Amino acid sequence: MKPQERRRGHFEVREAQNRARQRKAANLARQAELKEQRTALLGDPIRGVTTPFIKSLDSDLPPEATTSVEALSHNTSSPSPSEPPPSPAHATDEAFLNYRLSKSELIDSLEYSRSLSEPLIATDRAHADPAMEAEEAKIHDLGHKVATEALSRIVSLANASSKERTRANVQRIIDTFGRHSTDNHVRAKAPSLQSTYLTTAEQKPTPRAGPDTGSSEVQIGILTAKIRILADRYEGANRNDKVNKRNLRLLLHRRQKLLKYMEKKERGSGRWFNMIDKLGLTEATWKGQIAVQ
Repeated sequence: MKPQERRRGHFEVREAQNRARQRKAANLARQAELKEQRTALLGDPIRGVTTPFIKSLDSDLPPEATTSVEALSHNTSSPSPSEPPPSPAHATDEAFLNYRLSKSELIDSLEYSRSLSEPLIATDRAHADPAMEAEEAKIHDLGHKVATEALSRIVSLANASSKERTRANVQRIIDTFGRHSTDNHVRAKAPSLQSTYLTTAEQKPTPRAGPDTGSSEVQIGILTAKIRILADRYEGANRNDKVNKRNLRLLLHRRQKLLKYMEKKERGSGRWFNMIDKLGLTEATWKGQIAVQ
């Protein structure tokens, strides 16, 4: 073979190799693009979509009170030195408080302490000093404001432990998704013809003995709250925590099984859409394989 023909053969081989590399790069880029599109359509299998209810679980505040608290926390005006600074999360705006207190108990305790610490009014008005009484009342009101702010900060879930926040979120999920409250305003799935034929007139539904804590939507909501806690810890500095990773994977697969079961039983009903919309769950949370990287 002549040298010229040999060089031409090497050149054609290199051109074929370059075209093959270009086709492979184009195919890989297209596959990555399609994968990103599918991932965007399915959503995040761990967190799903952020909704107002999910934000309320993270901030320990009800959805309707988030705006007012953000406005308070971004207030840049300088407060008066005689008044306490605004709290980042007032206990009066929270649906649940720390130490298992209720808002009515907190308000009653504050009113009772205010009545106990009120300055006494002189019975002999002839020797009374109105100016001094007014000054004592002013000091008492200021002290009551400071005490109210201090107690609000103490019982606020913003200063509570992770265990207490989880307990409050679980109770909030039970009140939101429990069938003892959703049966009144959420449309249930219509019964099938087979179940209608099997049901007799003598059969009556079993009366509910207390709040609903075992239905699928309640358990899915509780698992979602726990998954977000573990995901926050795993995505931080504890990336190499194998125990946390295993626990997160177990909770994800348990929630996936419950979602598949509820999709089969309640898909198209008001319970399904109410749960999906409030928890921000996408198809990636119950379809396909969930991998924790």
